[in-house]
Amino acid sequence: MFSENHKKSGCIEVVCGSMFSGKTEELIRRLRRAQFANQHIAIFKPAVDNRYSDVEVVSHDAHKISSTPIQDPTEMLKVGPDVQMVGVDEAQFFDERLVEVCQELANRGVRVIVAGLDTDFLGQPFGPMPRLMAVAEDVQKVHAICVRCGALANHSHRLSKSQDLVLLGEKDVYEPLCRDCYNAARAEELARSNE
Repeated sequence: MFSENHKKSGCIEVVCGSMFSGKTEELIRRLRRAQFANQHIAIFKPAVDNRYSDVEVVSHDAHKISSTPIQDPTEMLKVGPDVQMVGVDEAQFFDERLVEVCQELANRGVRVIVAGLDTDFLGQPFGPMPRLMAVAEDVQKVHAICVRCGALANHSHRLSKSQDLVLLGEKDVYEPLCRDCYNAARAEELARSNE
């Protein structure tokens, strides 16, 4: 039992991986456990992500939880002093200010759980995720299954020819691939573009 002088300790937890790896599912699971324990939570997502819902965080297998869509990560700093946990989905779509926001919330004693893609479709570190992983107390990397060979997948291979960094989509636009299958797919694309 905690004494009244017990100081609550904030932290940052990051759940990262490729598309279809269960990042959002894990975020929702952790948030639901906190709700079950009667903790006060706040959940945010980038307003640009409206694939399944404008106002809910939704996993690929249709689990969902209410959230607040925001444009600017500093809006999260408006949470009340009673909030014990903040969840953030699709963190890669926010700018670098997300790192300072998460740090400030953790310094206030809030448990911050962030889910997002660690790399983009080119296999490069995505948005604020690398810095978040560097300052987090806990990082969990989750994996999908490669749709071509069945190995653990850690790449989000884009099926579209679009070169836009942000391209919302599902299985019609992305497929999870392991390193070998991803490298082979990228080599095939490069060969086709040079024809």
